[in-house]
Amino acid sequence: MPGPRFWDPDGARYGIPTYPYRLAPDGLATRRQLRARGLRPGGQPVAAQILWRSRRRGIRAAYLYRLDLARPVRPMTPARWAAVGKALAARRRCPTCRRDVGYTLPASLGICLTCADLPVLAA
Repeated sequence: MPGPRFWDPDGARYGIPTYPYRLAPDGLATRRQLRARGLRPGGQPVAAQILWRSRRRGIRAAYLYRLDLARPVRPMTPARWAAVGKALAARRRCPTCRRDVGYTLPASLGICLTCADLPVLAA
C-alpha cells in the first residue's frame, strides 16, 4: 500500500480522488497524455489528481481526466494556422523600432536586444 500522504481515492481529504505519483488507476490521463493519443478533455470536469512532492517547488499536482469522456482534437484549419502565424509574428516585432527581429522578444525587456542596449551605448 502506498504511503498515506497522497492516497485518497475517495476524495475525503482533498475534495477529489487523489493518488501518489505513478499510481493513478487506468482510464484516467493528464492533458499531455490525452494529447499524445490525439484527444482533449472536451469540457469535462477534473476527475482526479496526482500529488507529489518536489524538492524545488514543494507539492505539485497533475489533474486527470477520464479517457471515455475525452473527445478528438479539433483539426487545424487554414484560418487557425494564419492566426497562429500572426500571433508568433507579433511576438517577434519590437514595439520601439517596429522591426521583425527574427526571434521572440524577451518578456523581461519587452523590446529587442538592440533597443535595450541603446541607453548603454549612449552613456
